[in-house]
Amino acid sequence: MNILKLAIKNILKNPLNLLMSTVLFGLGVGLITFLLLFNTQLKEKFDKNLANIDLVVGAKGSPLQMILCNMYHIDYPTGNIDIKDARPILRDDHPLIEKAIPLSLGDNYKSYRIVGTNHDFIGLYHGKIAQGQLWKKDLEVTIGSVVALETGLKIGDTFASAHGFNMDDHVHDNHGFVVVGVLEGTGSVMDQLIMTNTASIWKVHSHEEDDDDHEHDEADHHHDQDHDHDQDNGNAHLLLHTDQQITSVLIQYRNKTNFQALNFGRNINDNTEMQAASPAIEINRLYNMIGIGTDVLHGLAILIAGVSALFIFIMLFKSMRERRYELAIMRVLGAGRVKLFLLIILEGLILALIGYAIGILIGHLGMELVAKFLKADFRYSFTGMKWIPEEIYLLAAALVLGLIAALIPAIQAAKTDINRTLSRK
Repeated sequence: MNILKLAIKNILKNPLNLLMSTVLFGLGVGLITFLLLFNTQLKEKFDKNLANIDLVVGAKGSPLQMILCNMYHIDYPTGNIDIKDARPILRDDHPLIEKAIPLSLGDNYKSYRIVGTNHDFIGLYHGKIAQGQLWKKDLEVTIGSVVALETGLKIGDTFASAHGFNMDDHVHDNHGFVVVGVLEGTGSVMDQLIMTNTASIWKVHSHEEDDDDHEHDEADHHHDQDHDHDQDNGNAHLLLHTDQQITSVLIQYRNKTNFQALNFGRNINDNTEMQAASPAIEINRLYNMIGIGTDVLHGLAILIAGVSALFIFIMLFKSMRERRYELAIMRVLGAGRVKLFLLIILEGLILALIGYAIGILIGHLGMELVAKFLKADFRYSFTGMKWIPEEIYLLAAALVLGLIAALIPAIQAAKTDINRTLSRK
């Protein structure tokens, strides 16, 4: 019988020990795998959605909340800002700003957020039209690929928006949006958004606030004037409506190393009623906050894996002592010390390999299960079917643990004294 078959046979002789050691080892590996999958995909999504945005300007409040709301669309706005206050940064000829992209939030359709903005927003995420075209007039929308897939909306369909970010909120049934375009999937937050011009957001809400037909007609007149302006990417049309509000402005600098640009956000915070926040800084703070929890779980996973390795050591050591006579017979039949040493080492490696396989299965299934809840709550798609390079390093670490656990029992097996062992029998 070759050494591999003998090792497998020895392991299967104690199915209860096999089950306990491999499952315990698998739990540690599974937890580490889950954390690796979650952290990797979370970082990918956060980094992808940074979209080279240098600054977000909005209402005063939590900077992190403002970033999560206006860039990742997973939180609520800190409030709105007046266009008259944002006027300086919305100028198309600002010396420090390459692009200033306005966002107006507040409505949804089936919990997918409707964003009032301009065509530059599509360029942030390198979006391309799959069907139809970008919006040109009030109440025309272009939808992300996920929105089209999940809601069934297509070119020419109309729908009414709901106030807020929950699908069961008050519906604005006095105006209907019409779908004029569907974007290709980008893997970014844009896939889960419904985009239109800023005037459309004002138009939907103005009819709730106006009390007479004259005001309605006046508002419609002003909004109709925006049609031609909204076909370009500039902000000149916004500056004509200083009595209106927007939620935020996404800013890209002309020169990121310019000294004035580096102090631009601080100047806004110190000298205006608005708040400026750097996405990179706030996301790093979020990573640090998440990192505390993941570090604890990571430490727990390593502890579980270490305990399971200790259990494998105890099992192999006990098995070796119980099999001393068998090992002595093998020596008599011609098996050398090296072969006995390798036999026990192989048993440890096989146990570690089985535990690793169980752990990988647990980690990926766990991620797939959690992904459904994450998608339902935040509209971000995670998956347990993704394989990452770190899993190869995890396999190497598992085999090293198995090797360490089997090392002392293997040395003891190789030192088996034939005469003393057989004489005791």
